[in-house]
Amino acid sequence: MAMKSPNLCSSLFLVLTFVSVIVSGSENSFEIQSFDEGYTHLFGDGNLVIQRDGKAVRLFLNERTGSGFVSQDLYLHGYFSASIKLPSDYTAGVVVAFYMSNGDMFEKNHDEIDFEFLGNIRGKDWRIQTNIYGNGSTNFGREERYNLWFDPTDDFHQYSILWTDSRITFYVDNIPIREFKRTAAMGGDFPSKPMSLYATIWDGSDWATNGGKYRVSYKYAPFISEFSNFILHGCAVDPIEFSSKRCDDTSSPEQLFAFVTPSQRSKMVSFRKKHMTYSYCYDQTRYKVPPPECIINPAEAERLKKFDPVTFGGGRRHHRLHGKRQHHSQSEADSI
Repeated sequence: MAMKSPNLCSSLFLVLTFVSVIVSGSENSFEIQSFDEGYTHLFGDGNLVIQRDGKAVRLFLNERTGSGFVSQDLYLHGYFSASIKLPSDYTAGVVVAFYMSNGDMFEKNHDEIDFEFLGNIRGKDWRIQTNIYGNGSTNFGREERYNLWFDPTDDFHQYSILWTDSRITFYVDNIPIREFKRTAAMGGDFPSKPMSLYATIWDGSDWATNGGKYRVSYKYAPFISEFSNFILHGCAVDPIEFSSKRCDDTSSPEQLFAFVTPSQRSKMVSFRKKHMTYSYCYDQTRYKVPPPECIINPAEAERLKKFDPVTFGGGRRHHRLHGKRQHHSQSEADSI
């Protein structure tokens, strides 16, 4: 994978830019790149099609293969975003992923930050999932799952990841839906090594829809996901010297208070109350004791318990973990 020279970005500039953009609730301050400026083909042969203007890409999944692309650079912290339109009609078993990972370099202790979109049977909505791995903690998923307030197959919607030294924030159409803060109790489980940005579409029949009950039906193929409005705004790291901590000071905890404004936090609370359907922090079938970074909200716990009393009420149920796939987001998302 071709790499550019290190980007000696000013830490102060990055912090002020991140804060300015996130506070204003607009990604317009960041430059939108063409596909060839920031990405390269990953897999899928002819199943990746770049549009004529060079600013949009279509990823296809058919019986032969899925497809995907990857950023040309490695990054340590930054703001990463794309507009995505998901396949429509019957999409059971289809997984679209927009995520950061360094699994190709660190097979045993990789980091990952995931947006995953899980297809469904006709008449049911796509589900969106976020997940975080740090230092190879693949047996310890930090999944959250949500419904959306719109149909993600009708039009493009913006999905963004803000990754700093002390927190990770996921955005949908500039509304924060999850804020994950680094804690001392997590040890090395917070993503801390340079990562590439990926986008893929692939067959997740074994787990993606009702635990594998509904598989991909290729009579509805090809399944097409579209990507545009690419933003790669972070500190690019040389693949040989990435251990130099060149960008570790791009976002100190003292400077991050403004990343989620009171107005945005109110929207995030409302979103989670209305649309979150699963959180690992409350999953009593997986964790007898909540993971150390979890702050239990009694009202949230009670709401989720009503939604699924077995998972969130401490009932007994077998929970299957799933193997990892090369070039795919490595989440262990068991369908609820």
